Amino acid sequence: MSRSLPLLGAGLVAGCLLATGAPAQDADPGAIVDALFKAGGNQPKVRASGAKGVCVKGTFTPTPEARDLSKAPHFAKAVPVTARFSMGGSNPKVSDKAKPVTRGFAMRLSDPGGDMVFVVISAPVFSTRTPQQLLEFATVRAPGPDGKPDAEKIKAFAAANPETTRQAAWLNARPVPASYAGVDYWGVHAYTLTDAKGAATVAKLRWVAAAGQLGLSEEELKAKPDSFYADELKERLSKGPASFDLVAVLAEKGDPTNDPTVQWPEEGRKTVRLGTVAITAPESDATCDAATFDPVADLPEGVAGPADDPMFAIRSPAYAVSLSRRTN
Repeated sequence: MSRSLPLLGAGLVAGCLLATGAPAQDADPGAIVDALFKAGGNQPKVRASGAKGVCVKGTFTPTPEARDLSKAPHFAKAVPVTARFSMGGSNPKVSDKAKPVTRGFAMRLSDPGGDMVFVVISAPVFSTRTPQQLLEFATVRAPGPDGKPDAEKIKAFAAANPETTRQAAWLNARPVPASYAGVDYWGVHAYTLTDAKGAATVAKLRWVAAAGQLGLSEEELKAKPDSFYADELKERLSKGPASFDLVAVLAEKGDPTNDPTVQWPEEGRKTVRLGTVAITAPESDATCDAATFDPVADLPEGVAGPADDPMFAIRSPAYAVSLSRRTN
């Protein structure tokens, strides 16, 4: 019997591996990657998103409660973590001071039986609802002959697709984070956690920074160089780990699982702390560059992504295209 609501849990337990039951894509992954690259100025040998970043390592230590929700082996014992913090977009020269840009946190939790990968961002919602909408969102942001995107095209697209403005509005309402370690991160998709008895719980996942929300004032921001996150993080880690509590926010009736542009209410919600990610030291960029962080393919039994969310399904093929173009 599912702990989650029947209307939410039934279709999610199987997950969203592309070969089995994933929703049909409504935009070609290669076209999406092309558009993302163009929006960032077509920089060579970079990621289609998260081009600017820093590789790190650490450990994930689960809580006893985690095992009650999921049979994944990563929730039974401490496991090593390889992770990468990044700035959103395909421009490796984007300023760390940019406000309406998500900070990213990709992590690989390793176990002999297989990896568990999450790719999360510093906002509770994604920028688009469908792959086709993402393609159009990126296309209107491509620079013109003057090196700048057409502001009127962007404005018209936003007016026709108001849900695509929620992420930027959320980011713009908050100060620029002072550190990759001083902001919370969200898995914007709904996950199903299944225990050893087959009981399923639908939840969204949030990584809560132990350092709290470290925002910069306007004066502090002006004094910062365009690239300060990597040095700040290196100095921070020299003094001790940068930690995040992984919290599951449990679904309630009416919570959509197929639209990552919609934020679930979090006030008054039942939550379960699943463990702590402790980032302990920098890691070679080559370690993070050797493969892609695939949050669709690299999930163990006991954790499944949403089967009804096309933005989740598109990640795996799009990331594969991005990796191929970055390394070839």
